Amino acid sequence: MNMQTKHTADATTVEEGLAIAEAQDAQYNDEMATETAMANTLLTPRFYTTDFDELDAIDVTPVREEWDKLIAQMESDPNKGHFKKNEDWDHVDWDNMEPALKKEFIDFLISSCTAEFSGCVLYKEMKRRGNNKDITQLFQLMARDEARHAGFINDALREAGLRVNLGFLTQKKKYTYFRPKFIYYATYLSEKIGYARYITIFRHLEAHPEHRFHPIFKWFQEWCNDEFSHGEAFALLMKTDPKLTSGRNVWWIKFFLTAVYSTMYVRDHQRPAFHEALGVDPDWYAHEVFTKTSELSKQIFPITVDIDHPKWQANLEKMQKANADLALAKQQTGPMAFLKRMGASARAATAFASLYFIPAKQHKVPAVTRMEPVY
Repeated sequence: MNMQTKHTADATTVEEGLAIAEAQDAQYNDEMATETAMANTLLTPRFYTTDFDELDAIDVTPVREEWDKLIAQMESDPNKGHFKKNEDWDHVDWDNMEPALKKEFIDFLISSCTAEFSGCVLYKEMKRRGNNKDITQLFQLMARDEARHAGFINDALREAGLRVNLGFLTQKKKYTYFRPKFIYYATYLSEKIGYARYITIFRHLEAHPEHRFHPIFKWFQEWCNDEFSHGEAFALLMKTDPKLTSGRNVWWIKFFLTAVYSTMYVRDHQRPAFHEALGVDPDWYAHEVFTKTSELSKQIFPITVDIDHPKWQANLEKMQKANADLALAKQQTGPMAFLKRMGASARAATAFASLYFIPAKQHKVPAVTRMEPVY
């Protein structure tokens, strides 16, 4: 069958999904969406590479029982064919959408597409380079899911006259090297916080459908369940080596918890019209997502950050204000603009340090790691 007549939702491998996406990309030439996806700042999704030989050497024997159950669930492929438009896809009046909302929602879609595809690229590369059947099988399955997600978001963008050229991103976007353990921490949290974000929005819109201004939100429950499964996989990978979640590595865990939470807070506060349209207060939303993610991460991390500490919210707000001031200063030129940029950067760093040094909450990690989504 011609690749242009197939859909990424039906692809059973990442290679097939990317071939379909490439065939679709050939029909479009949108520079704005791809340029936005190409941007590299502290707040934009990045592409990662790592020590694939170290990943390939992982022995999942200590978690074999839980591992086999997870792989069997992912192989059953409950979401095959799900991530494509059907009769539930309502018409979107892009031309008459409120301009600020349209701008922020497009930014949300492009950022989400880039984040999903960055996972696809990393997982696909591990599958390609590895020889360890357990590890390559897992990463093939996760890459398949992420390719579907990215393709589905591109469908939504195409309606607005935009599209992220995924093949171009693969070749041209800058890659950041992370040691495997940092990939585990960052990606585990990315997948779990992704689940918490999507399910919080999905449940909110179930109760308040009048705020569902775009049909893509109807697909968020199955979408976040993929994110949940991927997080489970990284939890099991970390469990194969107790050193990853003990000793001085706990300080790294705390760093990534603080960084992921604060980045989410700052990024979301850049989209006021988007959250207003959803009927969601960004501060309420952040606390809901942090609470869910903290509860979930107890399955493998021995600490959670204290999101109820008096200094937590105050320093998040300081980071947000510093980031807003930095963005304004970057639009200016001259010596004063440089001083403003330096000052805003210093204030953001100070606020982050204050967040990081809030005492963490400790708990005992359960013997059984795997969980099922319940929110």
